Amino acid sequence: MTGPAGGAPLLSDDEVRRAHGRTRAVLVSGQVLAGIGMGSTLSAGALLVTEVSGSAAWSGMAATMTTVGAALASVPLARLARRSGRSPALATGALTAALGAVAGILAAVLVSLPLLLVALALIGVGTAVNLQSRFAATDLSEPRHRGRDLAIVVWATTVGAIAGPNLIAPADAVGVALGLPELSGPFLFTLTAQALASIMYLVALRPDPLKMAERLRLERPVSAVIENVADANGVRTGLIALALSHATMVAVMSMTPVHLVAHGATLVVVGVTISLHIAGMYALAPLFGILSDRLGRGPTIALGQAMLLASLLTTALGAESHEAVVVGLILLGLGWSAATVAASALVSESAPAERRTIIQGRSDLLMSATGAVGGALAGPVLALVGYAGLALSALLLVVVVLVALSWRAVRRGTVTRN
Repeated sequence: MTGPAGGAPLLSDDEVRRAHGRTRAVLVSGQVLAGIGMGSTLSAGALLVTEVSGSAAWSGMAATMTTVGAALASVPLARLARRSGRSPALATGALTAALGAVAGILAAVLVSLPLLLVALALIGVGTAVNLQSRFAATDLSEPRHRGRDLAIVVWATTVGAIAGPNLIAPADAVGVALGLPELSGPFLFTLTAQALASIMYLVALRPDPLKMAERLRLERPVSAVIENVADANGVRTGLIALALSHATMVAVMSMTPVHLVAHGATLVVVGVTISLHIAGMYALAPLFGILSDRLGRGPTIALGQAMLLASLLTTALGAESHEAVVVGLILLGLGWSAATVAASALVSESAPAERRTIIQGRSDLLMSATGAVGGALAGPVLALVGYAGLALSALLLVVVVLVALSWRAVRRGTVTRN
């Protein structure tokens, strides 16, 4: 049997399943590679910015510029994906991040803060690739498994992301051995990892999942694979949860290395702390994906906010204790994970099919933009009121998300009664 236009044969269920499995394998591999590079570079970036600028107040600009880069790339990459498919979009983003790593090494050599900030923005495009990858995992998903499939790709970052921060010291040693300035070595890891990821996306992500999903919409207008019900309120709530949960995480996490070093911690301690935080972000993502599929997106987002609340109180009350900061950072990662997985699934399933890719790109833009603002404000806030004050200030963001969830629940209850 041929397709609607009498061209290629209709896609079989077996072909869709094989394509979905291949897509997931490629996305998982890409996330592992990205995590190895980004995990070490982002931590070292804050320290390098502090060293090059000569002021801790500038340290938050490392996270700010990477999130600015991710924000600026989100919609263009989404439009490229809509026009040409996921494969060229993801490959282009990864290659841009690799070029950013080259610029970062050059900035360290020249001791140039402007060039370093540009380099970090380019590296941030790799974050946009990671964000788009989680949505790519749902292109061929069944609605009942959308949260799980998305979460598996998020989880895949665990391996590289945990190893990444712990590679700061050895990567720095490699860089110094090659004659590079201190703290520039981690950029070599990003360069290698992102270049390999770019090649893999371009070569191995075939057939393209987004193009296949578009073909399925023509062949199976009511297919369970692509079924979704447009819900503008769901999109808004998901966007708020994604944006503010990410801003909370970026603000506190980006200042933690600076806070720890200022209180006598070594690079090894910083690396372990950030590794445990990143483990919280990704290791339990599949569990949160399953919970969001079974309990619902709203309850899982609320669970994430409860963990963020516990994290902020722990870090605020125990700011002078390395152990308390570690516990707080783990909770920060877990809260971010639950909120991000469930909110991403909510946005994806609530958006109308014909505009889903663009809305996904805009959600990544908003998420990255609020993260950039959080990172930019975190440095001055740290300098003004300290680490504990920074954590307490972030409580307001959690409250806003909880209010948005409550409003959605009220609206849904009103619609149901009517």
